[in-house]
Amino acid sequence: MTTPDAWKKSSYSGGGEGNACVEVASRRTRIVIRDSKAPSRGPLTVPAAAFAVFVDALKRPDVT
Repeated sequence: MTTPDAWKKSSYSGGGEGNACVEVASRRTRIVIRDSKAPSRGPLTVPAAAFAVFVDALKRPDVT
């Protein structure tokens, strides 16, 4: 897999260098997720639709 060009970091990544979180990048039909502290390790890929459902569920107040 080639490295995606545009990695995005969470706004909740913390202070300092802001490397205590995950980063995501979009592909055509998939979302690529990697550990910001170890970007050279293998990333996790998931279907874009499944990632959208996951993020929407996190936004719901009833999810704990």
